Amino acid sequence: MPMYNGIINIYKEAGYTSHDVVAKLRGILKQKKIGHTGTLDPEAVGVLPVCLGKGTKVCDLLTDKDKIYETVMHLGVVTDTQDMTGKILESSPVETGREELERVLEQFRGDYAQIPPMYSALKVQGKKLYELAREGKTVERKPRNVQIFALELLEIEPDGIHVHMRVHCSKGTYIRTLCHDIGRKLGCGAAMEKLVRTQVGIFKIDEAMKLDEVEASLRNNSIEDKIRTIDSLFEAWPKARVKEGMDLLLYNGNMLSKDHLEIEGGEMSGEKYRIYDSQGKFCAIYTYDVKRGIFKNEKMFV
Repeated sequence: MPMYNGIINIYKEAGYTSHDVVAKLRGILKQKKIGHTGTLDPEAVGVLPVCLGKGTKVCDLLTDKDKIYETVMHLGVVTDTQDMTGKILESSPVETGREELERVLEQFRGDYAQIPPMYSALKVQGKKLYELAREGKTVERKPRNVQIFALELLEIEPDGIHVHMRVHCSKGTYIRTLCHDIGRKLGCGAAMEKLVRTQVGIFKIDEAMKLDEVEASLRNNSIEDKIRTIDSLFEAWPKARVKEGMDLLLYNGNMLSKDHLEIEGGEMSGEKYRIYDSQGKFCAIYTYDVKRGIFKNEKMFV
């Protein structure tokens, strides 16, 4: 079996953990070097970029990307998990109208100090928070600054309880905690009932593949067409190729000068560059040091 290198856009289905998806892909592709780029709760669905082979070197970069979600918030309840899979701790009547809901949502747009939920994979003193929560323990968690770039009210169902929202947020944002905090502000409580991740960076839900579709594309030999190349993640950065005879400098991760390179377009136009060998194979990301007039290796992919 060939070794696949790059990033594949997986549609994570309900009932699977992100780790389950990786394990199943290892079996499907017959390849161990696979890693996911950000955990989705088991009942959540949607975009999960998965890195293959040399693509695992960009897992951290993809984890840092902005994300877009569509969620259903259930008003009138507070649960121990902050979603509807948990134990209901409080129930309250709901008398919230659209105007009040819009006013409260406005308070969450922009910078937001969010306290991570107890039912999460974050570690405190070497132990995951959800493990402590299952033992009935609650520990203090420090607020983390996240950004809500957009928070859009899509629909309030006729029952007045189920609220549909679209959220564009920074890494590390817990949507169920956002729902919980909105409920607290409204005074009636809230929990997340449904979550769909529709986009991670350049990866969109309409291009995502279910695991059985990956198997089918493997059978009909079209799997390579479904794997995004590593350098495609950096298309916003200018491209440069080392000149003939300079490949070894690049392969060894040495510093490079302008004389070693052919800059696409001929003009210096950025701080970070995609660097290719003389044959056009993508090899590395380099950063240009203006003061010293040299290119320094940031991340190698060979």
